[in-house]
Amino acid sequence: MNMVCVNKVCLINTPAASIGGMSATSDPCDLPADRKRGSNFGWSLGMVLRRWHEYVEEALKDLPHGSRGYHILAVVVHEEVPTQGALAARLVIDRSVLTYVIDDLENAGLIERQLDPRDRRARRIVATERGRQVLAEAERRVAHAEDHILGGLPEEQRGAFRDFAERAAEAIHAAAPGTDPCAAVTSVLPPVEQSAP
Repeated sequence: MNMVCVNKVCLINTPAASIGGMSATSDPCDLPADRKRGSNFGWSLGMVLRRWHEYVEEALKDLPHGSRGYHILAVVVHEEVPTQGALAARLVIDRSVLTYVIDDLENAGLIERQLDPRDRRARRIVATERGRQVLAEAERRVAHAEDHILGGLPEEQRGAFRDFAERAAEAIHAAAPGTDPCAAVTSVLPPVEQSAP
C-alpha cells in the first residue's frame, strides 16, 4: 500500500481512494479541470454562512433568539422529544445558555417543559400547537431566504447544495460532537461596530 501526503492530508493508493476525480496516484497539485486555481473553499463557505446569517436573522427577527431559537424549535418539533440535556448536546449549546433560550421560548408560548415519565428528574421539551405553527411559518421564511442566498445556482443545484452541506455537517458532528456551530458562525462574521454614545 502506498500513501501520498500533502499538508497532513493522506490518500491511500487504492482504486477506492478517489476524491473529486483525483486518485491517490494523481499529483495532488493537479486540480480537476472544472476547478480553478486560487479557489478558496473556506472563503466560499464563509461568504455563504455570512449571508445566511444576515438574511435568516432578519427573517426570524420576531422569534425569540432568532436562528438559535429556530434551531431549538426545529429539533423539538422534528426529532424525538428531547430532554434539556439531550437538546444541549444535539445542538452543542451550553446548558446555561440553553436554559435562557428555552425560558424565552416557553414564555412566548412556543414550547413547554414536561416531566419525563421515565426520569422524574429530567424535563422533556415539547412544542405547543402555537410553536408548531410558528415553526412552519419560520421554515417558510428561512427557505425563502435560503433560495435568495443561493440564487446564483440553478434551482436543482440548490437542493443538492443543501443536501451535501447537511451530510458534511452531520459527519463532522458525529466525528466531533463538541464542535460548536455558533462559534463557527461568529468566527466568520465581522465584528459588531459599537455606535458612539
